[in-house]
Amino acid sequence: MDPLNRIPAQVPAPLGAYEAVVLRGAAGYVSGQFPIADGRMLHRGRLGDTLDLRAGREAARAAALNVLGQIDKAVPGGLEAIELARVDGYIACVPGFDALPAVLDAASETFVEFLGYRGRHARGLIPLAHLPGGAPIELLVSFTLSPATNHTP
Repeated sequence: MDPLNRIPAQVPAPLGAYEAVVLRGAAGYVSGQFPIADGRMLHRGRLGDTLDLRAGREAARAAALNVLGQIDKAVPGGLEAIELARVDGYIACVPGFDALPAVLDAASETFVEFLGYRGRHARGLIPLAHLPGGAPIELLVSFTLSPATNHTP
């Protein structure tokens, strides 16, 4: 099956001294997720340079699927127990690349596809010259636990 059509069963491990997901009361935070699919970076480079809009959108979808996989793994009750609050997209691009909102839309669309109304969110977009490992995008996501969720990890 195409890795961009499913939430990964194996999610990337943190690359340093931090947690992939942290729960604080009814709030949850997902550490930066890259477009890693089947254990490898799906695309490397910068939008408007080595990558086009299509590749950027694929990378955004892959990163979003990793966010969902991290939440599903870490939260009691999995994806059914949460509502997204905010998505911040850090995108590596050349100056003047104007299609950044369309790139990040692929992540937003993925969240709504898998979570429905609970996937709707506020959003921030930050263009950068480069990201670790040559990644074209990194997503940071915050969410809330639904009131009926057991908040004990």
